[in-house]
Amino acid sequence: MRGGGPGGGGGMRALSADAYIITPEVLKSSLQIAGTLLPMEVTEIHPEVSGKVTMLSVQEGAWVQKGTLLGRLFDGDLRAQLQKLKVQLQVAEKTEQRQNDLLAIGGISQQDYDLSVLNVNSLRADIAVLETEIEKTYIRAPFSGRLGFKNISVGAYITPQTIVTTIRQVDRLKLEFNVPEKYSNEVKVGNKVRFSTETTEGVQTATIMTIESGISENTRTLAVHAVVNNADNKLKPGGFAYVDFKLAEDDRAVLIPSQCIIPGARDKEVILFKGGRAEFVVVETGVRSADRIEITKGLTIGDTVLTTGLLSIKPGSQVTISSFQKDDES
Repeated sequence: MRGGGPGGGGGMRALSADAYIITPEVLKSSLQIAGTLLPMEVTEIHPEVSGKVTMLSVQEGAWVQKGTLLGRLFDGDLRAQLQKLKVQLQVAEKTEQRQNDLLAIGGISQQDYDLSVLNVNSLRADIAVLETEIEKTYIRAPFSGRLGFKNISVGAYITPQTIVTTIRQVDRLKLEFNVPEKYSNEVKVGNKVRFSTETTEGVQTATIMTIESGISENTRTLAVHAVVNNADNKLKPGGFAYVDFKLAEDDRAVLIPSQCIIPGARDKEVILFKGGRAEFVVVETGVRSADRIEITKGLTIGDTVLTTGLLSIKPGSQVTISSFQKDDES
């Protein structure tokens, strides 16, 4: 606050200034926020085991369904072991059947028969393990999406660390943006947001699906993810987006002309007209337009603020109002 007593203008001719009477107004405000379009899902595709590539069906940029076979590793040795176990299982099952018949007439003991059953079950378990190992030599799409560049060729020896390709779910995208802390209560799951990009015409719509659990200590913003329908594939992941985030409508907003604000080193002030004198008041501001600014603290409806002569008016100065500024002149 500036210094000066209530009689600072005493003995001097009253200064003339224009004024503005604050009336309740409807405020429909929005924030312009930078956002980024991201794939709904994205991952690198790696083999589960090491081996030589015997088949590769990665078409760069192609759309594939979940489970689509993208490649195979050599599995000849595993299949040979599997065939051997299947033959052993056939023999073991026949032995178990004969011993079951003998057990029924008391030809063998229960213990001998139980060992035969155990052998059958053990072989079946070994077959299941080998079938699982063979399945690991298949490289499949983990979800439906669009493939990236191919990083290997047929005949290459690869390991679980090798990146075969990438896959992105792009029929739906995530719009990621950050809302300043002071507006975090305006963010609701299910709300619609509008955005535009440099590569597409018109305005797009997204639906807020998730909100970060807390405010970032570094940026003092709240991270938000909205889902975007991209079935036509017009939007590209990684692109920049201009988000138009609508704030709650206030039907009793306090708005004043921007020229009323006196910026200071630490605070912002306006000059109130009270009882024929100037009174300096510290205010807090909200959203602004080209010529108007919202006052969130410091002023109330019905106050009269000065709009001209601000540099020459001191605290406590006598003031006469030459004219009142209208809303449509602001």
